[in-house]
Amino acid sequence: MRAVLFDRYGSPDELYVGTLPSPELRAGGVVVRVDAASVNGADLLLRSGRLGVLTGRRFPKQIGIDFVGSLVAAHPEADLSGVSVGSRVWGTVADQGGSLAEFVGIPSTQIAAAPNNLTSLEAVTLLAGGTTAYTGLVQKAHLRPGERVLIRGAAGGVGSVAIQLAKALGAHVTALAAAASLEFVLGLGADVARDYRTATREDLGKFDVIFDTNGSDLLAFRRLLAPGGRMVSIAFGKKAPVRGLLAIAGSAVFGRRRIRFFLGKPTRNDFQRLTEQVERGEIRPVIDRVFPLAQSADAHTALENHSIQGKIVISISE
Repeated sequence: MRAVLFDRYGSPDELYVGTLPSPELRAGGVVVRVDAASVNGADLLLRSGRLGVLTGRRFPKQIGIDFVGSLVAAHPEADLSGVSVGSRVWGTVADQGGSLAEFVGIPSTQIAAAPNNLTSLEAVTLLAGGTTAYTGLVQKAHLRPGERVLIRGAAGGVGSVAIQLAKALGAHVTALAAAASLEFVLGLGADVARDYRTATREDLGKFDVIFDTNGSDLLAFRRLLAPGGRMVSIAFGKKAPVRGLLAIAGSAVFGRRRIRFFLGKPTRNDFQRLTEQVERGEIRPVIDRVFPLAQSADAHTALENHSIQGKIVISISE
């Protein structure tokens, strides 16, 4: 099968389409033919080697986190929970390998039925972002109706979903984004939109919840918390990840007002809940651009170098 690989850490140019054996069907597992995947910030960190201490130096490596596709095989012991061979499903590969491939083999608990009101290209824009936004806003920050929430990186793949989810939860949303994306985030439902380059702390005010997808200047933004406020981050800085990690660790001295950091590890329950939200119309997809599998390097470059509105998607089946 075709798969996106890289043989050393570095720039997007290290990515290439190679050939691997199709995944074997393992006990309790499934095989999915992938239609679409998206590009996430974690993919950039993996490819660049900024977390090489954790990801090791065994190559070639695959890449990609989420996918939408068709279930083509299931082990007799697989727990399918509402899907069957031939069903359109979505999920994540977790630690099992990259989703930028024609097929993935994963545990059956890592898939659920995909929303029936979206195409595969549309659906994959919501998968990683939707589960991450829900974990951050609901499970970590416990966002309540009427609270003020600040979303950093609001125009990106996670931020654009977080705006919609926060509004569905009844919050007042302030979105920080590039100047060119202010009308975009207002269109997603943000009550206030500010240019992240020019907004000052005085302009922004205080917030009950800060949801950060950027990872820089974390301690400075923590000062914007109102009494009883909570700050959640899903990033620790692309350019200086160690500095970001130290800021998060050091914030523990603030107790309940510490910076809560998490890495998304969604499960079937998360996928099923997201499917229901999408089918109810609470969250809609936003596609920035679509690239074919052969242009995965260009897709990484686009996410690194351009102001993104929504999600960058890679089409695999077409």
